Amino acid sequence: MPTESTPSTAPRPLKLASAVVAGEGLVVAVLGIVEAITISNDRLTLGLTTAAFLLLYGGALLLVARGLFRTSTWSRGPAVFAQLIQLLMAVSFWGGSTKPVSVILAIAAVAVLVGIFQKVSMEALADNPTKDRPVR
Repeated sequence: MPTESTPSTAPRPLKLASAVVAGEGLVVAVLGIVEAITISNDRLTLGLTTAAFLLLYGGALLLVARGLFRTSTWSRGPAVFAQLIQLLMAVSFWGGSTKPVSVILAIAAVAVLVGIFQKVSMEALADNPTKDRPVR
C-alpha cells in the first residue's frame, strides 16, 4: 500500500547517506550486468547465480536508498546491515593489490553509518505511526 512521504523532509546527512547507498546499488547492479555478459559455458551455473545475486542485491540497495531519502523507518535496518557487511568485505580485501578497493568500501560504509546515526537522521527515521500512513 503506498504511503505519503515527502522527500524534502530528509535531513542533509540522511540525503548524503542515501546517495552513497544508491551509488553502491548502482555499482553492484552494473557488476551483475557485467557478470551476466561475461558468463562462459564452463561456469554457466556459477555465472548465472552470481549475476542474479548481484542484480537483486543492487536493486535492494537502490530500494533502501529510496527509503532513506524518503525517511521511511523500515530502511534504517537494512541500510545499517548492508554497511556492516560491507565493512567486513573491506577487511577481507585488505592487503596486496586490492587495498584501494578495501579503502573505498570502508570509507563508503563509514560515511553511510555516520549519516544514518546523526541525531537529526535518527529523529527523521524514528518510528512515528502518523508519518507512514496510507494514502487516501
